[in-house]
Amino acid sequence: MKRLQDNRLRHMVVSAAMTALALALPPVFHLVGLGGKFLPMLLPLLLNGFLTPVRWAFLAGAATPYISALVTGMPPLYPPVAALMSVEGAILGGSAAAIYRRGRGSLWVALVAAIVLGRGTAAVLSWLAAGWFHLPPILTGVAVIVQGVPGSLLQLALVPLVVRSLRSRKGVLFDEPDSQA
Repeated sequence: MKRLQDNRLRHMVVSAAMTALALALPPVFHLVGLGGKFLPMLLPLLLNGFLTPVRWAFLAGAATPYISALVTGMPPLYPPVAALMSVEGAILGGSAAAIYRRGRGSLWVALVAAIVLGRGTAAVLSWLAAGWFHLPPILTGVAVIVQGVPGSLLQLALVPLVVRSLRSRKGVLFDEPDSQA
């Protein structure tokens, strides 16, 4: 029972830290004009998927855009950018966690699949939202994909380095849990 509680606490702390980082990075990136291109909120949410079980990664991914919208005004609640990012963040983190844990630690498979699923989700949701706002749906969906290429490349470069570094440390917070609490 103690081990289960330790795992829950570990996952809560890691998810909270990744959420805090996801709230702090966007204003910094936006200050230098790199926000929309490098997907700074999504980077820690994706990383969280490799450090916590599915439910924690999914919840952090879903909640963070709304928390950010309420605290900083970014992403906006209307047009529903926060809602779209919430779904994308949940899919991104949740799929990374599910694939990484079920695939016996295949970092690259989980990373590429999560990025494809997350960006695909963003494209489909943008395509749907474009229709509601009388914008060209195909153009909007393609624009979301193209605009996110630098951020996807950043994710591909940084996430493996960070995950391998944290896993090699064998610290209390990043020890492989026995349970999926």
